[in-house]
Parts: sequence; structure tokens; C-alpha cells
Amino acid sequence: MTNTETINRFYTAFQKLDYATMQSCYSDDAVFNDPAFGLLDANETKAMWEMLCKRAKDFSLMYGNIKLLDEEYTTTDWSASYVFTRTGRRIVNKITAHMKFRDGLIIEHTDAFDIYRWCRLAFGIRGLIFGWTSFMHKKIQKQAKEGLYKFMNS
Repeated sequence: MTNTETINRFYTAFQKLDYATMQSCYSDDAVFNDPAFGLLDANETKAMWEMLCKRAKDFSLMYGNIKLLDEEYTTTDWSASYVFTRTGRRIVNKITAHMKFRDGLIIEHTDAFDIYRWCRLAFGIRGLIFGWTSFMHKKIQKQAKEGLYKFMNS
């Protein structure tokens, strides 16, 4: 499978909340990183996608602008719209995925997005006031990882 085919397979599955297909796009030694969860290993990454797909409320996703930087590296722009269940607020998160591939599988995946913008959407006035602080960013990562570990242990 080519890198472009893997990207299309991954995001088409994500549009359908098909976490099993998303998980199959990763190598067994993959790593993931984003502002919400921080650094995750392959098992944590696969569990994260399962958790997010199972908990998704009023979810939609669009993706495009796939750029093949060389034989290993790509970027893809994507946007997810969903209700953040903790606050009931609508999120439209615009993300750039940076991926590295080996043998048609993702081995490194970093999702880059504006965490301050996300905080404002997710938490309203609290996000506006505190969303730019490293304290808030660390708190979000701590809560996200705690929720992930709880999900993995259930």
C-alpha cells in the first residue's frame, strides 16, 4: 500500500468512526504526539483512536491537501467537528498531520493544532483566560492521558 493509500484509508475510516481500520494503519512500534495527549506509544495510540471513535458525539471530518514530502514523510490537513462531551460545546478543530511511513504503515504521527484556539472553543471564557498558559496545557494533557488509561483498563 502506498503512503497516499494509507492516508486515504485512515481518514476514510475516521470519517466512519471505524477505529479498527484506523489502528491497522499503524506499525506495532508507532508513536503519536499532539497537544492534547502528548507523546503516546503504539498501544496507547490505537486505544486513543478507539476511545475517541466510541465517544464521538455529532462528529464529522474532512481531509485533504495531502503532501508527499519524500518517500517517508507526508502532511495532511484535516478538520474535525464534534461536541466536546465534558462541556457540551461544539469544537471545529483544524489540524495538520505530519506522518512518517515504513512499508505502507504509519510509524510516526504528530497532529499539530492551535491548543489555545481549542481551549477557547472547549471551555469558553475559562479557555480564553487560561488557554494560552502552560499550566492549562499540562492540565489538559494530564486529564486526557488519565482518561485514556482509564479507558484502556476498563
